[in-house]
Amino acid sequence: MDSSLFHPPLTFAAVPPPYGELEGARCVVLPVPYDSTTEWRGGSRDGPMAIIDASQYLEHYDLELDWEPYLVGIHTLPELEPSFAGPEPTIERVRAVVSELAAQDKLVAMLGGEHSITVGEVRALVERHPGLSVLQLDAHADLRSEYMGTPYSHACVMRRVVESCPIVPVGIRSMSIEERDFISQQGIEPFIASGAPMTQGELSSIVRSLSGEVYITIDLDVFDPSLMPAVGTPEPGGLGWHQVLDIVRLVAGERLIVGFDVVELCPAEGQHACAYLAARLAYKLIGYALHRERGAHPHRPPM
Repeated sequence: MDSSLFHPPLTFAAVPPPYGELEGARCVVLPVPYDSTTEWRGGSRDGPMAIIDASQYLEHYDLELDWEPYLVGIHTLPELEPSFAGPEPTIERVRAVVSELAAQDKLVAMLGGEHSITVGEVRALVERHPGLSVLQLDAHADLRSEYMGTPYSHACVMRRVVESCPIVPVGIRSMSIEERDFISQQGIEPFIASGAPMTQGELSSIVRSLSGEVYITIDLDVFDPSLMPAVGTPEPGGLGWHQVLDIVRLVAGERLIVGFDVVELCPAEGQHACAYLAARLAYKLIGYALHRERGAHPHRPPM
């Protein structure tokens, strides 16, 4: 049967062969369609495939980077099947998969799904990078000890992460009094979203607060809901597209990004532009994280 008559399998950014093959890929996209601890607007389980679908329309060439980041190789895994036993077993599944990929020196780009899944990737990467720190771009502190009967709720994700490594929260504009007290006790210094653009001094302070090896977790509600309404827990105010890129670009220039996630897209709650923004953001993160390796892939060979 002539394979040219069929559409190729849906992969992130429609990466052409051989750049989408696992063996040679520097980056692996891991979709995790899980949202079982969401208490308000569900639907983030549909986020990973919505992002992958929207990514079909990305330009491979990044104008800012003057480079085609897919040349490092981007492989897309099938969706990880969540455990019906609860969030903790699902988090363990994420940890096991990421641990195996990290051992192969892959940059894992995880697409969620709810924010609780971040714990699994962080736990895997701390094993490989003991000095890891986490940059959290988020509207909410997510530092509750437990929520709705589980310590593994999406509202507790950063509390579990802090048990493994230090965090630097950015864009925060909502927290409980319990979280405020915990932040004070632990000496965590969040960068609160004020509505004004971040100064160069604030950006530099974010970088200084991070260790040499960094994991970036981006809850899409960090963006202003006028730009990103398609989230489960929207919060007034927030960061703009260029503000987020300014932060990530500076971190990538001065620190080593060893993994990242983009989570909490609820495609039913917004327009298709929201899924495209998430896809573009993930592709930018891949480019920023692996920009040091562009010399190994300077030109696109003829296909």
